[in-house]
Amino acid sequence: MPQLVVITEQLLAPVPGGTGRYTAELAAALAATAPAGWEVGGVVSRHADPSAAVIPGVAGPRVLPLPRRALVAAWEQGVPLWPGGDAVHAPTPLAPPASRRNRPLVVTVHDTVPWTHPETLTRRGALWHRKVIRRAADRADALVVPTSAVAAELGRHAPGGARVHVVGEGVPAALATPPPAGVADGVVARLGLPAEYVLAVGTIEPRKGVETLVEAMGRADAPDLPLVLAGAPGWGGVDPVALARRHYLPAERLVVLGRVSDEELAVVLHRARVLAAPSMAEGFGLPVLEAMAAGVPVVHSDAPALVEVAGGAGVVVKRGDAAGLARALRAVADDPARRAEMAEAGRRRAAGFAWTSAAEAVWRVHLELHGARRGGLR
Repeated sequence: MPQLVVITEQLLAPVPGGTGRYTAELAAALAATAPAGWEVGGVVSRHADPSAAVIPGVAGPRVLPLPRRALVAAWEQGVPLWPGGDAVHAPTPLAPPASRRNRPLVVTVHDTVPWTHPETLTRRGALWHRKVIRRAADRADALVVPTSAVAAELGRHAPGGARVHVVGEGVPAALATPPPAGVADGVVARLGLPAEYVLAVGTIEPRKGVETLVEAMGRADAPDLPLVLAGAPGWGGVDPVALARRHYLPAERLVVLGRVSDEELAVVLHRARVLAAPSMAEGFGLPVLEAMAAGVPVVHSDAPALVEVAGGAGVVVKRGDAAGLARALRAVADDPARRAEMAEAGRRRAAGFAWTSAAEAVWRVHLELHGARRGGLR
């Protein structure tokens, strides 16, 4: 039986982040939509406990003989350590050298931040991502990107021989549907959630515009609501509590949740009055889509990918403009009729995205390559 192998290493990262969610959701959807005769398996580097990379419907994960750092170094040096299977999908730029034995390699490139906003990454991280993305563009059989904005930027910064396919993302049904009252009450009590609030979802790191948001919420013309931040701490030493002191946001109006489970996120989303997405750069902006699917109005930055994903259903604010963000958040938060209109527009927009559709599009890429390599599918 032919197997599509998905590199699920990102699920074992200290902070899996948005690419971790992408990896898990896409792999599960690929397994659920596998063509007759195919199966999907996961593969990771050597870890003491790979259980975090177990995905329903996906075989494995199979553990490679090298630990992460050694595996990264081996693949960077071109060592042909193929992760198995008849085709491989790398949902991040961590990918093996392309196979020369009729086994296609497809790589997802999420954004071009290493070129467009390198200051929001560590110097080492920006250099490494530039290197591996260029290698993928040159040597992979195809690339998948989440938005046309990323495709255009990739063509400028890392042109290569690989064909680029734009494939959007999706929303888990559990996030689009309001949780049962009993579940919601337990989560509210456990997390200490306010009754209503401005919400931001994402890893706490420089690219997400956290300082702009905290500064906006500390202004006199901001909505009179608490700010709730849901997401694990990332690199860069971004300290929301220190930022709140600097920008005169009272401590009682800041709630930092840290990493939350999907069950908790569903509750956190559905209780929000408005979602703020002030990112400096994104490749897709999954929290924007998830909020719209949940009927939560969205105020987002003018990062091209966010504008593309929101499709006019959100309110756009210039990146880094704390005063403009405060005014936009208040205009939405204080106007029930406008919120209702935005909620409906957001649901319509989000309905056009689904992980099943994304998986089917990715399968088409792999099957076309597999057929071309093998002289036609059997």
